[in-house]
Amino acid sequence: MTDSLTIALSKGRILDETLPLLAAAGIEPLDNPRISRKLIFATNQSHIRLVIIRAADVPTFVEFGAADLGVSGKDVLMEHDGDLFELLDLGIARCRLMVAEPAEMAANDNPANWSRLRIATKYVHITRRFFATKGVQTEIIKLYGSMELAPLVGLADRIVDLVDTGNTLKANNLVEVEHIADISSWLVGNTASMKLKHELMQSTVAAIAAVLDEK
Repeated sequence: MTDSLTIALSKGRILDETLPLLAAAGIEPLDNPRISRKLIFATNQSHIRLVIIRAADVPTFVEFGAADLGVSGKDVLMEHDGDLFELLDLGIARCRLMVAEPAEMAANDNPANWSRLRIATKYVHITRRFFATKGVQTEIIKLYGSMELAPLVGLADRIVDLVDTGNTLKANNLVEVEHIADISSWLVGNTASMKLKHELMQSTVAAIAAVLDEK
């Protein structure tokens, strides 16, 4: 339908920081996505609905038209590397994507001398691209969680993961040694929707942009 919009969000920190932003732009869900088990939410704007999905699936839903707009972390977008429009940096859910290693290793380590690494991460494509530009060979082990455990049990020498406060790394005697990217959440759009629903898409994006400008 060209007279309606679907916005894809994911539960967690991004949802918590996106809902006030949408509310300031005049878009509020009729039920609370933080506590409801529903996946589709009507809003006070009859032509706009929200869908709540896994963070990693937001770019896919937007790219293939199941959602017109979505809010996704830059890390997910970099890993997905799909065909969609990155419309606005929302400046929320800020963190950084880092290479980390055990503190005792870092004490005598020089990243400039790296030649071959075994790395645990869920960011396989980002990690491979980053180290390829440095001419460093990598053996990448894909994990979906508890990344900090990998060096502690000998599964990998280093990890690539998101870092916010750094407390989890510190608690596991890991330190940051290489910065890959600063991360925040972005509003992204479906390429076809940008043409077929141009006016509606533009007005919605403009409303959100106006909120950002007031910050």
